[in-house]
Amino acid sequence: MTELEAGLEAVLFAAGDAVPVDRLAAALETSRGALLEAAAALENLYDFENRGIMLLRLEDKLQLCSRPLYADAARRVTESRRPPSLSPAALEVLTIVAYRQPVTRAFIDQLRGVDSGGTVAGLMEKGLIEEAGRMDVPGRPILYRTTELFLRTFAISSLSELPALPTLGESEQVQLELDTSAQDAGGGQLSIGDTPDSTAEETG
Repeated sequence: MTELEAGLEAVLFAAGDAVPVDRLAAALETSRGALLEAAAALENLYDFENRGIMLLRLEDKLQLCSRPLYADAARRVTESRRPPSLSPAALEVLTIVAYRQPVTRAFIDQLRGVDSGGTVAGLMEKGLIEEAGRMDVPGRPILYRTTELFLRTFAISSLSELPALPTLGESEQVQLELDTSAQDAGGGQLSIGDTPDSTAEETG
């Protein structure tokens, strides 16, 4: 292990959370390229030796974490509860946000055909989605996107690693065409903005 690799390991261990690559390079007084090479070497070393820890890349951040194989044992030691599973409704909304982000809640509602306010709130509470500004249309509806926790939860480094989007069904294709027409007419993605919840839905 080189001095840079050892230094990177020490810094990530001390941080305990994901750290931006540029910040790591500055702290270790090296270039971004050299830092990424050291990270790749550490990742390969941990995998080759089947270590209990692994180096995880989350878009432009790096983090040390325990391997999923030992998650149950680690959870028992830290006395943390197993995170609740997501309901079908929550997974459906999360999928829409992941592939179409940033999106408004009204877009999600129209795509699903039901009110999704409760599910969106539940996903935000779990930290899987977050606000990403507002759309510049009347009503200024909130835009939503996935979070770093989403990447970590589904064990991917970036959104580019998501599976290919299935072929759109006829109803979704029609809806997207309607949304495109609205944009062409100057109404933006959706012009109705966020509306109060009218029906209760399982938050997942």
